[in-house]
Amino acid sequence: MITIETADNALKSFYLDAVTEALDLKANPLLAQFARSTADVVGKDVRKLVKYGMNGGISAGSETGDLPAASQRDRVQFVATLKNLYGTIEISDKALRASANNEGAFVNLLNDEMQSLVKSASFNFGRMLYGDGTGYLTTVNMVSTGSKLTLADVRGVVEGMIVDFGDSSGNLIDYACGYKVVSVDRATKVAYLSGAVDLADCIPVGAKMYLHGSKGYELTGLKAIFGDGELYGVDRSTPIMKPYKKTSVGEISESVIQTAMDMIEENSGSKVNFIVCSWGVKRALAEYLRQNSVVMPTIEFEGGFKAVSFNGIPVVADRFCPEGTMYLLNTDDFKIHQLCDWKWLEGEDGKILKQIPGKPVYTATLVKYAELMCDRPNGQGMLSGITEA
Repeated sequence: MITIETADNALKSFYLDAVTEALDLKANPLLAQFARSTADVVGKDVRKLVKYGMNGGISAGSETGDLPAASQRDRVQFVATLKNLYGTIEISDKALRASANNEGAFVNLLNDEMQSLVKSASFNFGRMLYGDGTGYLTTVNMVSTGSKLTLADVRGVVEGMIVDFGDSSGNLIDYACGYKVVSVDRATKVAYLSGAVDLADCIPVGAKMYLHGSKGYELTGLKAIFGDGELYGVDRSTPIMKPYKKTSVGEISESVIQTAMDMIEENSGSKVNFIVCSWGVKRALAEYLRQNSVVMPTIEFEGGFKAVSFNGIPVVADRFCPEGTMYLLNTDDFKIHQLCDWKWLEGEDGKILKQIPGKPVYTATLVKYAELMCDRPNGQGMLSGITEA
């Protein structure tokens, strides 16, 4: 007979490894390329000493002249707080009892919950990779009477998402938090929300939308690496902190991409091994190569993903990559620093499934404390303002 204890043991013994693999290696093609490490984790922070430049003490000289003076490479310490990543499932008491005498129904019940968890996590972690760590989703362009909002971008917005709103400076608006996205019209960039009688009374034009409860707590993604201001507590004036950026590219071409890759290697010694771009940029690149009779072969890489190849480098289109943008990355320079891999949050009694007070529902939560860190920001590149196809 299936009981709460049976379900608890199943989550511990059978589902944890499968879910961990799905979240680490199959959630997003870019995420799958990053190594995971418990090194450099100190308490609640990641503290990494990064060397750059070249050792002194190397030179050519005369047969009897002075030897070169020794000189160490320049160093800088990166510091970032581990982010708290959660994934929660819910199982009603009724559903559990209904499958008590049917192992097949019980397995289907847990499979459905875990698949939903992985799907939601894949969406949000994929979105975080391209964000700046603030949880920012988009900006409100127009507020209509009722529950209708016109947004600047809807790539990071999906039905069922709970969202908060902040003013144009990013300060959360107390009475404009906890709304649920009911539907999204991607053609017109219109979203309909529940939880308010009239959004015009609550949300101003220019308001910023954030994932509920996540403002300032997300992974440090590519937007932060290619942004302005401090990164990992280090000023951007430090040479290693300046990635390659070319704006207003216009028409994409093999020459534009190769020039950027050459400049990145010349400036930092880093070699690009992974390219991500928006769907429109991928189409534009494919059209350019087609017109020039260049074939882009398909390759398979870590995580079982497939992509077209540009001079042996995977080119992946991602829904969360900004429009008109291509990132040229060396994934060896990135690491997911973590306190541990995904674990179930357990109570003092060792139980995973816990009843929600006052409700006939049991809940279980996966947790991981981690941060994404790039050891060599100047070894990465970004092309923007590309004309999409």
